[in-house]
Amino acid sequence: MNRQQIDALVKKMNVDTAQGPVDERIQQIIVRLLGDLFQAIEDLDIQPSEVWKGLEYFTDAGQANELGLLAAGLGLEHYLDLRADEADAKAGITGGTPRTIEGPLYVAGAPETVGFARMDDGSESDKIDTLIIEGIVRDADGQIIENAKVEVWHANSLGNYSFFDKSQSEFNLRRTILTDAQGQYVALTTMPVGYGCPPEGTTQAVLNKLGRHGNRPSHVHYFVSAPGFRKLTTQFNIEGDQYLWDDFAFATRDGLVATAVDVIDPAEIQRRGLDKPFKHITFNIELVKEAASAPSTEVDRRRAVA
Repeated sequence: MNRQQIDALVKKMNVDTAQGPVDERIQQIIVRLLGDLFQAIEDLDIQPSEVWKGLEYFTDAGQANELGLLAAGLGLEHYLDLRADEADAKAGITGGTPRTIEGPLYVAGAPETVGFARMDDGSESDKIDTLIIEGIVRDADGQIIENAKVEVWHANSLGNYSFFDKSQSEFNLRRTILTDAQGQYVALTTMPVGYGCPPEGTTQAVLNKLGRHGNRPSHVHYFVSAPGFRKLTTQFNIEGDQYLWDDFAFATRDGLVATAVDVIDPAEIQRRGLDKPFKHITFNIELVKEAASAPSTEVDRRRAVA
């Protein structure tokens, strides 16, 4: 079939058969995607067994709860960020901390504090370096933003996330910090470790077919929001990790690379209330004001709730 015949067939099957109310947006998307899929089947001579194996794959990936991981691994989530960047540029929005992917591992409802939070439960204090992350949230004019909501989450020393890893305590390495009167947030935590896709999982199975690895560098996730400002979804990746610029999820971007500095000065260790050297990362955040001319930065998607 040629494209004209394909489009006529799709319309006959999925438009002309309508007998009730139609969601025109859903219809529009399905008709377009089916047309493109049928055209790909023609162009690539995709065989029936290949079609059904593909459907079986999506069934398995859904049952394994890996579709969010697959979206990151194939670059779909990064592509959405690039489109959002273009939309901002068209709306005249400039500046601000760069956005990058959310990933599939956020959990709503983390404990909330003002200014400072300890994120870890102490179970790995003797296994991995202590880390202090701090920064100031400002607007594009350099003015501090008090009471900005800074949601932070990251992996433990094994590259696992609480809630999804049932061996960890509730909300381990997850906190919400409201900036103080100086616009500052401080998180006392442990050094995150990068992780790989489950080696026997559905995402890695596809990556294997593409000759790709499924590893992420050490990183820390953020949601940052404040009234009147565009919500920021971002993360920083940590300098020195072997996968820093080879992130399977394509999340490393200029402006989102942080350096962990070793702090060994006894006076500074004591001032921080610690009893051993630690690592320190500064990650300042710049929010941009909301603009009616630009698409919302709030993404409606299913997220875990503890």
